[in-house]
Amino acid sequence: MISQLWLDILISAVGLLTVTFYTWALRAHFSSKTVPRGTVVISLTVSAITLWYLALTWLLEPPLLATLAGFVLQLAGLGLFWSAIRASRAARLRLAFDLENPDTLVREGPYRFVRHPFYTSYIIFWSAWALAIWSVWALPPLIAIITIYVIAARDEERKFSRTAMAQAYDQYRTTTGFFWPRLGAGK
Repeated sequence: MISQLWLDILISAVGLLTVTFYTWALRAHFSSKTVPRGTVVISLTVSAITLWYLALTWLLEPPLLATLAGFVLQLAGLGLFWSAIRASRAARLRLAFDLENPDTLVREGPYRFVRHPFYTSYIIFWSAWALAIWSVWALPPLIAIITIYVIAARDEERKFSRTAMAQAYDQYRTTTGFFWPRLGAGK
Protein backbone atom coordinates (compact mmCIF):
# COMPACT_ATOMS: atom_id res chain seq x y z
CA MET A 1 0.00 0.00 0.00
CA ILE A 2 1.28 3.45 -0.85
CA SER A 3 2.08 5.54 2.21
CA GLN A 4 0.93 9.08 2.96
CA LEU A 5 4.58 10.18 2.80
CA TRP A 6 4.91 9.03 -0.82
CA LEU A 7 1.60 10.58 -1.76
CA ASP A 8 2.68 13.89 -0.22
CA ILE A 9 5.93 13.70 -2.18
CA LEU A 10 4.07 12.97 -5.44
CA ILE A 11 1.49 15.73 -4.95
CA SER A 12 4.19 18.23 -3.97
CA ALA A 13 6.50 17.26 -6.83
CA VAL A 14 3.80 17.50 -9.49
CA GLY A 15 2.59 20.75 -7.96
CA LEU A 16 6.03 22.35 -8.00
CA LEU A 17 6.82 21.00 -11.45
CA THR A 18 3.55 22.37 -12.84
CA VAL A 19 4.11 25.81 -11.32
CA THR A 20 7.65 25.74 -12.77
CA PHE A 21 6.20 25.01 -16.23
CA TYR A 22 3.70 27.85 -15.81
CA THR A 23 6.58 30.18 -14.95
CA TRP A 24 8.54 28.96 -17.96
CA ALA A 25 5.54 29.67 -20.21
CA LEU A 26 5.36 33.27 -18.97
CA ARG A 27 8.86 33.85 -20.30
CA ALA A 28 9.20 31.46 -23.21
CA HIS A 29 5.75 30.89 -24.68
CA PHE A 30 3.65 34.00 -24.19
CA SER A 31 4.68 37.14 -26.02
CA SER A 32 3.98 40.59 -24.60
CA LYS A 33 6.04 43.76 -24.80
CA THR A 34 5.72 44.28 -21.05
CA VAL A 35 4.45 42.26 -18.11
CA PRO A 36 0.93 43.53 -17.37
CA ARG A 37 -0.04 44.27 -13.75
CA GLY A 38 -2.71 41.60 -13.94
CA THR A 39 -0.10 39.00 -14.86
CA VAL A 40 1.95 40.08 -11.85
CA VAL A 41 -1.14 39.65 -9.65
CA ILE A 42 -1.67 36.16 -11.06
CA SER A 43 1.99 35.27 -10.48
CA LEU A 44 1.92 36.48 -6.87
CA THR A 45 -1.36 34.65 -6.26
CA VAL A 46 0.05 31.45 -7.76
CA SER A 47 3.14 31.73 -5.54
CA ALA A 48 1.04 32.25 -2.41
CA ILE A 49 -1.33 29.39 -3.24
CA THR A 50 1.60 27.08 -3.99
CA LEU A 51 3.13 27.74 -0.58
CA TRP A 52 -0.26 27.37 1.14
CA TYR A 53 -1.07 24.14 -0.67
CA LEU A 54 2.38 22.72 0.05
CA ALA A 55 1.90 23.42 3.75
CA LEU A 56 -1.55 21.84 3.75
CA THR A 57 -0.27 18.85 1.80
CA TRP A 58 2.30 18.11 4.48
CA LEU A 59 0.20 19.02 7.53
CA LEU A 60 -2.99 17.11 6.74
CA GLU A 61 -3.80 13.46 6.11
CA PRO A 62 -6.60 13.37 3.55
CA PRO A 63 -8.41 10.22 2.47
CA LEU A 64 -6.34 8.04 0.16
CA LEU A 65 -8.92 8.17 -2.64
CA ALA A 66 -9.00 11.99 -2.60
CA THR A 67 -5.21 12.16 -2.80
CA LEU A 68 -5.00 9.63 -5.63
CA ALA A 69 -7.81 11.32 -7.59
CA GLY A 70 -6.15 14.69 -7.04
CA PHE A 71 -2.83 13.36 -8.30
CA VAL A 72 -4.39 11.91 -11.47
CA LEU A 73 -6.26 15.15 -12.15
CA GLN A 74 -3.08 17.18 -11.58
CA LEU A 75 -1.49 15.14 -14.36
CA ALA A 76 -4.55 15.69 -16.58
CA GLY A 77 -4.28 19.46 -16.08
CA LEU A 78 -0.59 19.30 -16.92
CA GLY A 79 -1.35 17.29 -20.06
CA LEU A 80 -3.89 19.87 -21.21
CA PHE A 81 -1.37 22.65 -20.53
CA TRP A 82 1.22 21.03 -22.82
CA SER A 83 -1.41 20.34 -25.47
CA ALA A 84 -2.32 24.06 -25.44
CA ILE A 85 1.40 24.94 -25.68
CA ARG A 86 1.78 22.74 -28.78
CA ALA A 87 -1.35 24.11 -30.44
CA SER A 88 -0.48 27.76 -29.86
CA ARG A 89 3.30 27.77 -30.23
CA ALA A 90 3.28 29.65 -33.56
CA ALA A 91 0.58 32.09 -32.41
CA ARG A 92 2.75 33.82 -29.80
CA LEU A 93 -0.20 34.55 -27.54
CA ARG A 94 -0.06 37.48 -25.16
CA LEU A 95 0.08 37.39 -21.38
CA ALA A 96 -3.10 37.73 -19.35
CA PHE A 97 -4.32 41.31 -19.05
CA ASP A 98 -2.06 42.57 -21.86
CA LEU A 99 -3.48 45.89 -23.09
CA GLU A 100 -2.98 45.01 -26.76
CA ASN A 101 -5.67 43.23 -28.76
CA PRO A 102 -5.02 39.70 -30.00
CA ASP A 103 -3.83 39.23 -33.56
CA THR A 104 -4.24 35.45 -33.83
CA LEU A 105 -7.14 33.06 -33.38
CA VAL A 106 -6.02 29.51 -32.57
CA ARG A 107 -8.47 26.71 -33.39
CA GLU A 108 -6.24 23.64 -33.28
CA GLY A 109 -5.61 21.12 -30.53
CA PRO A 110 -7.65 21.74 -27.38
CA TYR A 111 -8.82 25.06 -28.87
CA ARG A 112 -11.21 22.98 -31.00
CA PHE A 113 -13.20 22.31 -27.83
CA VAL A 114 -12.58 25.25 -25.46
CA ARG A 115 -11.65 28.87 -26.05
CA HIS A 116 -9.33 29.10 -23.05
CA PRO A 117 -7.52 25.77 -22.63
CA PHE A 118 -4.68 27.33 -20.64
CA TYR A 119 -7.09 28.62 -18.01
CA THR A 120 -8.94 25.30 -18.10
CA SER A 121 -5.67 23.46 -17.45
CA TYR A 122 -4.88 25.80 -14.55
CA ILE A 123 -8.36 25.33 -13.06
CA ILE A 124 -8.08 21.55 -13.34
CA PHE A 125 -4.63 21.61 -11.73
CA TRP A 126 -5.56 23.85 -8.79
CA SER A 127 -8.86 22.01 -8.24
CA ALA A 128 -6.98 18.71 -8.29
CA TRP A 129 -4.48 19.90 -5.70
CA ALA A 130 -7.34 21.17 -3.53
CA LEU A 131 -9.03 17.78 -3.88
CA ALA A 132 -5.80 16.00 -2.91
CA ILE A 133 -5.59 18.17 0.22
CA TRP A 134 -9.25 17.48 1.07
CA SER A 135 -9.71 20.45 3.37
CA VAL A 136 -12.00 23.44 3.52
CA TRP A 137 -8.80 25.50 3.93
CA ALA A 138 -7.95 24.77 0.30
CA LEU A 139 -11.18 26.31 -1.02
CA PRO A 140 -10.71 30.10 -0.53
CA PRO A 141 -7.48 30.22 -2.57
CA LEU A 142 -9.06 28.01 -5.22
CA ILE A 143 -12.06 30.31 -5.52
CA ALA A 144 -9.76 33.34 -5.69
CA ILE A 145 -7.59 31.97 -8.50
CA ILE A 146 -10.59 30.72 -10.51
CA THR A 147 -12.16 34.18 -10.19
CA ILE A 148 -8.98 35.76 -11.54
CA TYR A 149 -8.91 33.33 -14.47
CA VAL A 150 -12.56 34.09 -15.33
CA ILE A 151 -11.86 37.83 -15.27
CA ALA A 152 -8.77 37.38 -17.48
CA ALA A 153 -10.63 35.17 -19.98
CA ARG A 154 -13.56 37.60 -20.24
CA ASP A 155 -11.08 40.44 -20.81
CA GLU A 156 -9.48 38.48 -23.66
CA GLU A 157 -12.89 37.82 -25.22
CA ARG A 158 -13.76 41.54 -25.12
CA LYS A 159 -10.50 42.29 -26.91
CA PHE A 160 -11.43 39.98 -29.79
CA SER A 161 -14.55 42.08 -30.37
CA ARG A 162 -12.31 45.06 -31.16
CA THR A 163 -10.35 43.29 -33.91
CA ALA A 164 -10.86 42.32 -37.52
CA MET A 165 -11.38 38.77 -36.16
CA ALA A 166 -14.56 39.76 -34.26
CA GLN A 167 -16.94 37.94 -36.61
CA ALA A 168 -14.73 34.84 -36.79
CA TYR A 169 -14.47 34.83 -33.01
CA ASP A 170 -18.24 35.10 -32.61
CA GLN A 171 -18.61 32.05 -34.87
CA TYR A 172 -15.90 30.24 -32.90
CA ARG A 173 -17.78 30.99 -29.67
CA THR A 174 -20.88 29.22 -30.99
CA THR A 175 -19.04 25.91 -31.37
CA THR A 176 -16.66 25.92 -28.40
CA GLY A 177 -17.08 26.21 -24.67
CA PHE A 178 -15.60 28.91 -22.48
CA PHE A 179 -13.59 26.63 -20.15
CA TRP A 180 -15.40 23.33 -20.73
CA PRO A 181 -16.37 21.68 -24.04
CA ARG A 182 -19.81 22.59 -25.27
CA LEU A 183 -21.94 19.47 -25.42
CA GLY A 184 -23.59 18.92 -28.78
CA ALA A 185 -21.78 21.84 -30.44
CA GLY A 186 -21.27 21.65 -34.15
CA LYS A 187 -24.14 19.22 -34.74
